[in-house]
Amino acid sequence: MTLALPRAARRLLAVLCLAAAPAVHADIVVGQVAPFSGPQAVTGKAIRAGAKLWIDEVNARGGVRGQRIRFVTRDDAQKPEETVRLVKEMIAQDAPTALIGTVGTSNLEALKQDGVLEKSHVSMVGAISGATSVLTARGMYPVKASYREEVDRLFRQLGEIGRTRVAVVYQDDGLGRDALAGAQASAKTYGLTLVAQSGYARNTVEVGKAVDEMVKQTPDVIFLAATTAAAIEFTSRYQAAGGRAGLYGMSIIDVQALLKKLGPDRARGFAFSLVLPTDDRLDREVVRDYLRLSQSAKDPDLSSRSLEGFIAAKALVRALERSGPGAAALTETLERGFETDVGGHRLTFGKGQAPSRYVDFAVLGAGGRLVR
Repeated sequence: MTLALPRAARRLLAVLCLAAAPAVHADIVVGQVAPFSGPQAVTGKAIRAGAKLWIDEVNARGGVRGQRIRFVTRDDAQKPEETVRLVKEMIAQDAPTALIGTVGTSNLEALKQDGVLEKSHVSMVGAISGATSVLTARGMYPVKASYREEVDRLFRQLGEIGRTRVAVVYQDDGLGRDALAGAQASAKTYGLTLVAQSGYARNTVEVGKAVDEMVKQTPDVIFLAATTAAAIEFTSRYQAAGGRAGLYGMSIIDVQALLKKLGPDRARGFAFSLVLPTDDRLDREVVRDYLRLSQSAKDPDLSSRSLEGFIAAKALVRALERSGPGAAALTETLERGFETDVGGHRLTFGKGQAPSRYVDFAVLGAGGRLVR
């Protein structure tokens, strides 16, 4: 004979059973708001593909302390107002533990001005900018050297080899103006003369005025503080106009995209900064991991810029492993600071801390081969 339990007793029994049941681990949400359409879509997609490559690997290994990482994304078309709106929407709807890979100095500056990251205690690892304004912002952590560091190393090298007449083509926004300020300061330090400087509108490839100015001034070297699409357009039109100056691009330019668009003959001699290991550096564990996983992934969005997203995801996972659960605990860990090596690329995190000072240079040689 079965005795019926009173309703209150049944409720108590149900609560006790739930309390005794094994805990169900919720996913760790990582969000990315970046351009997946528009002129900078190639960069946003590449960063996303690189980050996803490592996140998928971590999940295949069992996640972080048994929790899987759920990767959610939104397309801001690199419009700063959309970046702010979509980050707020993502925080409200998905409650991310961290953000990763937002592209663009102006977009990141808009987040800084709004204060949404500070208010929500959500941090971003792998902010895609090396501008001073981003490096000093709370809650934003790039995984590479600053633009000023890039410019200073380049101008020092130009001074050493006697190429002293330099011109600057820059994107007229926070990115370009930060690089231009660095160029002006470094030119004085190393005895170089800035013979011309010409800006173009952000999120466009309207570089015709800059091409005309550079052909007229005949500098020894043109420093391109420009994004990928604009750098490709400038290089193509400058060569067609008979320009002969050496071209130096910043690390933000997707060299594989440039090589594919121009072809190996026209791209030959294009020089650029390196602030992260390249995919030919097989002596670095992070590169070997990246190549192994990318070959099996066959993701069409993987490119030379994807390694930055991959490194950012590796660094974020290291931070998650060190912190307690939740966005606030991760933010506390990052602000308190720690050093990590993600496989041959050392990073130092901390509030206002430059994460890396690694800068190198390479040039596209015959057949598109990378030459250091």
